[in-house]
Amino acid sequence: MHKYLLILFPFFMFSQETEIQKYDVIKSIENIEIRYYPPSMKAKVSSNRNFSKLFQYISGNNDKKEKIAMTAPVYMTQENGKNTMEFVLPSKYSEENAALPKDKSIELYSSKPGYYAAIRFGGYSNVDKVNLNYKILLEKIKENNLSVVSKKPISLSYNSPYKVFNRRNEVLVEIEYSVK
Repeated sequence: MHKYLLILFPFFMFSQETEIQKYDVIKSIENIEIRYYPPSMKAKVSSNRNFSKLFQYISGNNDKKEKIAMTAPVYMTQENGKNTMEFVLPSKYSEENAALPKDKSIELYSSKPGYYAAIRFGGYSNVDKVNLNYKILLEKIKENNLSVVSKKPISLSYNSPYKVFNRRNEVLVEIEYSVK
């Protein structure tokens, strides 16, 4: 009996539904999507221990000692040699009810709405894959006469490091877009 529990335990442990940040696909162009992202609450940190600090925050290191569900994706950017990581908070949170981080290096904010071009890739993410997909994305943006708001690539990761198959990663670039 115990050996069956040991076999099934990982399935129960990692089978919880993870809330995915909401967005609308406005248009698909070959392997890229034009998306509209409404505002969402995010926790952001730029330090040496980004994931650890954010994980402690959602694990209860906040003014309410509240455990906050992990969502997807995790946002990662790099600018001037500085790495930034952002967790999207579950959709039930707003500026009025979100638990405040005890760690002052974590910024809690409501993102501004915007349009983004997105490209998806599988496997484990790394700098080379992000850079390759970013280059492809910029080429598609140019081919389709779209204007870039910020050339800063945003890397999104949707899966736990323990997930091996069917991994989802994306690169986003903010664009100017008007719905016709």
